[in-house]
Amino acid sequence: MTTQLLAARRGEVTPEMRFVAEKERLSEEIIREEVAAGRMVIPANRVHLAGRLEPMCIGIAANCKINANIGNSAVTSNLDEELDKLHTAVHCGADTVMDLSTGKDIDRIRQQIIAASPVPIGTVPIYQMLEQLGGNIEDMRPQHFLDMVEHQAKQGVDYMTIHCGVLMEHLHMTVSRVTGIVSRGGSLIAKWMMAHRKQNPLFEHFDDLCDIMRQYDVTWSLGDGLRPGSIADASDEAQFAELEVLGGLVKRSLDKGTQCMVEGPGHIPMHQIEMNIKKQIEVCHGAPFYVLGPLVTDIAPGYDHITSAIGAALAGWSGAAMLCYVTPKEHLGLPNREDVKQGVIAYKISAHAADLARQRPGAQERDDALSRARFAFDWKEQFRLSLDPETAQAYHDETLPQESFKSAHFCSMCGPKYCSMRITEDIRKMAAADELVELK
Repeated sequence: MTTQLLAARRGEVTPEMRFVAEKERLSEEIIREEVAAGRMVIPANRVHLAGRLEPMCIGIAANCKINANIGNSAVTSNLDEELDKLHTAVHCGADTVMDLSTGKDIDRIRQQIIAASPVPIGTVPIYQMLEQLGGNIEDMRPQHFLDMVEHQAKQGVDYMTIHCGVLMEHLHMTVSRVTGIVSRGGSLIAKWMMAHRKQNPLFEHFDDLCDIMRQYDVTWSLGDGLRPGSIADASDEAQFAELEVLGGLVKRSLDKGTQCMVEGPGHIPMHQIEMNIKKQIEVCHGAPFYVLGPLVTDIAPGYDHITSAIGAALAGWSGAAMLCYVTPKEHLGLPNREDVKQGVIAYKISAHAADLARQRPGAQERDDALSRARFAFDWKEQFRLSLDPETAQAYHDETLPQESFKSAHFCSMCGPKYCSMRITEDIRKMAAADELVELK
């Protein structure tokens, strides 16, 4: 079976590439070249393509994308709640959604999510496999994992996070960390290796996994199992040792004809973000970088969607291709519908700011259009162009709800006499009148 990567390398422009080119306002040949080079992926499982999926791309040449995480836990949430989160995420602008369910009824929840989703769906297969094993990672055999990857591929999952880069020789590097191994998948693989005193079976069966993923054109999301979970652990030897392994796996993935992106760190101080992105691009041969945040400080529980959005904007500017959102509930609890909305909007701001900095097609146009509407006091057009029209209008209507104020040349903050834009209008009228007198 062919993949987007193999088709691109044959010189073929697929319907998905054509669709993506129009969406990104790039030429079809640029899309094909980027996919062929491994700098861009089009996560589009053939099963999901036959359903509601609208193809999209992730890569440095394209607009910066964002991902939203949803999924139930062993403690809370159900199918209706997860479908509501999916709808909220897509409505607010998420480009992909990951189903990170770890509780009961995972299969039914995922099938419904895939059936309802127009955007690519990602998973971490080890979660469902662990649930089937009763929570005991020590009981895993390599075939358990291979079977789960194939099972989820058959369901239509578009990309999968698999922690192949955590090796036995890396584990001693995490001993002195403040927060140890914070990746769930990374910690599970580490525990399996310690229990069995054997090398990471996902690394050893990488080629077998490629064979399964190529059959359905599932995109690799090479997981960063040793990512730092605190600013104190950022950019340490464990993180970069794993990154070197991931760079080798990128080449193996491309050689096997499977699309591949690489996950990046979640806690990085601002002055280290650019270095991290540039290092990944170099080590991983330009494969798209998908970063979790990164949080630029650890002191804001309840506001981590803000601390991470700051880092996300810098990461996108530096070359990250996709940003994984963080919600206000990060580190505190399972996000609800409102948390999903807050996380998505924060990250749409970050991604758009990155697109402005990278001068991506169309990014400046929207800002300019909203600025013109703001200066013209065209409130309805301001609402329409904003990332969150409902909230923008709700804030305006808190103090000026009447329809007549939708054409007023002031807002409630300045009032009619102190609005700088209203005063600027008056100045321009005065200048025009003076010019007319001079002409006479």
